[in-house]
Order: sequence, then structure tokens, then C-alpha cells
Amino acid sequence: MIGRSSKTISRLDQMLTDAINGHFVESAYDETELSRLESRFRQYLVSKETAVGKIDAERMAIKGLVTDISHQTKTPLANVLLYTQLLEEQCSDESVAPYIRQIRIHAEKLEFLIQALIKISRLESGMVELHPHETPVAPLLEQALAQAKGRAEAKNIEIELVFDEKPEENVSPAEAAGSIRAFYDLRWTVEALGNLLDNAVKYSPAESRIMVRVCVFEMFVCISVADEGPGIAEEEQAQIFERFYRGRNALAEEGSGVGLYLTRMILQKEQGYIKVASGKERGSCFSMYLIKDGRL
Repeated sequence: MIGRSSKTISRLDQMLTDAINGHFVESAYDETELSRLESRFRQYLVSKETAVGKIDAERMAIKGLVTDISHQTKTPLANVLLYTQLLEEQCSDESVAPYIRQIRIHAEKLEFLIQALIKISRLESGMVELHPHETPVAPLLEQALAQAKGRAEAKNIEIELVFDEKPEENVSPAEAAGSIRAFYDLRWTVEALGNLLDNAVKYSPAESRIMVRVCVFEMFVCISVADEGPGIAEEEQAQIFERFYRGRNALAEEGSGVGLYLTRMILQKEQGYIKVASGKERGSCFSMYLIKDGRL
């Protein structure tokens, strides 16, 4: 009896090993319990392979669809924006100008939304892989702040960069940032931080201040963006990272509700995370955490 049990366990172990290696084959064709188990195990593997095949086929279909949408919408939208710009430059009728301006605003909004959804789809479907590696945070801060500079200046908003650890004397913020390193994909993380800065500028009143603070912890580098815009209610703070969700205090401004969702997804793929703190009536602070060591 003991020998029989040992033989059964040995065969089960071999079955699992063969299944893991991808070459399981039934070896017994009789009426024993072990034979019936092998047969059922083979049925399970076949159904699993079929399901994986369907998932791969669906992923390829999504990839093709996203690629088609990207190509098919790029030229028409570019043309709409181009002709709208020409109309704005050549139109002398003041009664028509507001309508042309609205066409441009909504065309730009549509272009942003389509591009954001394409990025989300590519990340969700695995079409795009992030390639994080240990990098100074200086290029991340420089590129994201440069992108936000024009919009901030248009509203007379000051963006201030500060470090929790005071840099050495006569050391510029850029040089200080060069000594701080984190594990991230530069291209996509600029997108993530850019979304936070874009929201801060969009929802902050004119002539206010945005504080970008860099804090270094044992396992993470934290980059926070604090604004003086409307606060976010506590019950909404978990929902604002969902796709298309917009808080009650944000409804007065144009927006699509995908920026924070995309930012959270990017950080998760880098083993980081994001959180928010807000006053009841005024000011929000979004903090993105980047790991310092990719081996974690």
C-alpha cells in the first residue's frame, strides 16, 4: 500500500513537472484512479491553453484597433486644428471669432482625450512596456517644469522647486536634483508628473503659487505638487484616480478625468504609487513616490 502511494505521488509530481515545462502527455490509459486523474488534468491543460490563446488573440485585436484609431484620427484632427488657426488669423468679423475659438478649444480637448486614451490602452494591453532604470531626478523635474512653464506664466502662477534637505551653499536646484536618484522610465514619468503640474496650473487661481517639493526617504523619492486651488472632499479622494472621474470642485474647469488615472497607472508599473492630501476648501497636494532601488 505504501509503495502504491509512493508511486502515485511520484507520478503526480512528474505530471506537474511536465505541465510546468509545457510537454505533459498522458501515459496511462486504463480504468485506475490515476489514469482518470491524468485524463482530467490533460483536459484542464487543454482548456487553459485555449483560454490563453483567446486572450492573446484579443490582445492582438486590441493592439490593431488602437493602432488604427491612432493613425486614422491623427490627420483629421491636425487638419481641423490647422484650418481653425487659419480662420482665427484671417477672420475679421468679431461676431464669428468666439465660435471659431470654441471650435479650436474643443478640437484640442478631443485631441488630448484621444491621445490619453490611446496611451492608457497601450499600457493596459501590454502594447507598451516601461523601462525604468536608476536615473537622477533632475531631467524629470526639468522636462516636466518646462512643459508647465508657459501655462503657468499665462496665469501669473509661480512654480517654486524646493528640497526637504537643504542643498549645499551656492548649489542650484538643478545641481541638487542631480544628486538625487530614483528608479523610473523618464519618458513616461515626465508624462505622470506633467499631468500633476497641468492639473495644478489648471485649477489654481491666477497669481497664486505652486510648490514642487522633493523629499528623499529610505526606500522612495517623493515628488509632491501642492497648489492653492479648490480642495478635494475627503470622500472623493479615492475616486479621483478612477478613469473619467472628476471631483465636484473641478467641474467648473475643462477636463477629461483621465490624467490622474494615467499617472497612477504609470507609477504602478514602476513599483511606485501616488497619494493625495487636501484641505476642505482650498489647496491640494499630490505626492508621487518613485522607488530608489529597482531590485525591491
